[in-house]
Amino acid sequence: MFTASAEYYDRLYSTLKDYASDATQIAELLRRATPPCRRVLDVGCGTGEHARLLAGEGFEVDGLDLDPAFVRIASRKHPAGRFFEADMSDFRLPHRYEAVLCLFSSIAYLQTLDRVRSAVRCFREHLTPGGIMIVEPWFAPGAMDPDRVVRNTVEAGDVHVTRVSRVEIEGRLSRLCFDYDITDGAASRQAKEVHVLGLFTHEELLAAFREDGFDVEYDPVGFTDRGLYIATAAA
Repeated sequence: MFTASAEYYDRLYSTLKDYASDATQIAELLRRATPPCRRVLDVGCGTGEHARLLAGEGFEVDGLDLDPAFVRIASRKHPAGRFFEADMSDFRLPHRYEAVLCLFSSIAYLQTLDRVRSAVRCFREHLTPGGIMIVEPWFAPGAMDPDRVVRNTVEAGDVHVTRVSRVEIEGRLSRLCFDYDITDGAASRQAKEVHVLGLFTHEELLAAFREDGFDVEYDPVGFTDRGLYIATAAA
């Protein structure tokens, strides 16, 4: 998915997202919701930045991502963690966790409710009794502006990356279209990525979580004004 930009992802998102604030809030939430929590699985872990920071808060954090480049970066960044290349809707790990995280709207990459339900079942199977699942959703249908264009630029040493983002809506899918201008040392190139994310209503996600036996709390703000689901598995 981030085939054109994986090596520049951390540079770009360091200017767009406050991972340290996220990690502090997640750590507080985990300690409050399930005080014995120590083992955490970050699903859709990306480059492992949340995993690295949560490890600094005293948690043992593993990660899972579909993108092999991200798995390699995360493994280098947080060598104490175990990182797996897998589809979040169909994975089996030999470990169980007190918490499963699915942050930064990664759940929407599943595109359909059937695949969301499959993922929730996988999450539940990897939780210890009474464990919690924390899911940060994408936007609901009708909430995105297809006319909005966003330009982000980051410079670090001899690396200069500009990304122009726009969105297309087709039914219950959103397509994020990214155009990159990348200068790295003396070399310059252009690249494109298209990310397809499903648009799910609050009610649809609640139903998917509850169908698998989760008791769900909902924070309408969350980390990035997209909301946050905190779901506890029955003991």
